[in-house]
Amino acid sequence: MNHRIGIILLSLFIAMLTATVHAQNFPTRPMRVLVPLAAGGGMDSVSRNISGSFAEAFGQSVVVDNRPGAGSLVALGTLADAAPDGHTLMMISATTVIYPLLYKSPLDAARDFAPVSQVTAQGYVLVVHPSLPAKSALELVQYAKANPDKLTYSSSGIGSPIHMTTELFQIATGTKMIHVPYKGMGAAYADLVGGRISLSFATIISGQQHIKAGRLRALGVSMGKRAPAMPETPTMAEAGIPGVVVVNWYGLIAPKAVPPAIINKIATETAKAVKAPAMEKHLIADGSEGVGSTPAEFTAHIKAESEQWKRVIKQGGIKAQ
Repeated sequence: MNHRIGIILLSLFIAMLTATVHAQNFPTRPMRVLVPLAAGGGMDSVSRNISGSFAEAFGQSVVVDNRPGAGSLVALGTLADAAPDGHTLMMISATTVIYPLLYKSPLDAARDFAPVSQVTAQGYVLVVHPSLPAKSALELVQYAKANPDKLTYSSSGIGSPIHMTTELFQIATGTKMIHVPYKGMGAAYADLVGGRISLSFATIISGQQHIKAGRLRALGVSMGKRAPAMPETPTMAEAGIPGVVVVNWYGLIAPKAVPPAIINKIATETAKAVKAPAMEKHLIADGSEGVGSTPAEFTAHIKAESEQWKRVIKQGGIKAQ
């Protein structure tokens, strides 16, 4: 018996030693970061910045590979087929968490992959067309209650974070508005600025230009604290609307079987990258901030996000279409 225990302990020691050596030597070839959206958006920009930091830190080239489609499922499939050695990663957002809750998806971000680190956090800003007689979030709620099913709001699609945030707003305020989903926010902004749509929760970076030009009016941000890029705009709680705290985010995941030592090494470099002065400046300009969480913290975050959006889907009676 003692002999068998000795063999088991020796095997475990050798496995741990091998994993440590692999982590110390990682990476041994060029890396790839999958992005489930087309090039040019906020996630793509963050992915390219973090990839540049990885290339400098690891001494290997890092390629950003855009794989849009099916609510992140195309990119998730590619990641699932990748070798579990840490050389292929994927940037995800709340969409990747929400999609399996609404649609029949064989892949789940938390269950089937290894969370590495939350990279950024950024809020939304509630904007309305200036023609709307609402100068504050409370006035908007009062107007919506007095005019049920009259106001319209846009999103980038059913189940998108913007859609879900507005559903949470309606649940918290007891209002009912008409959802107008678009295939992308470009057309949605055109109708919003043109007055054909009443309101929307917009990303801070995309909403700022219209707010500054007076084409849209900002009523509040969805984060628990004021956004550095919009310090004059109150949070939803400060505006008198408690219970609407939504933080959009980007984060990295890897194939499920990547050794923990390699996952931790990538997470450590992620934390360093997002706190670098140049990266911090870039993120603040985009209305976001760096996070750089541990794998355990990011796992807990994904699970909490999943639970929140499950409740919203149930309470809002949201159905996939």
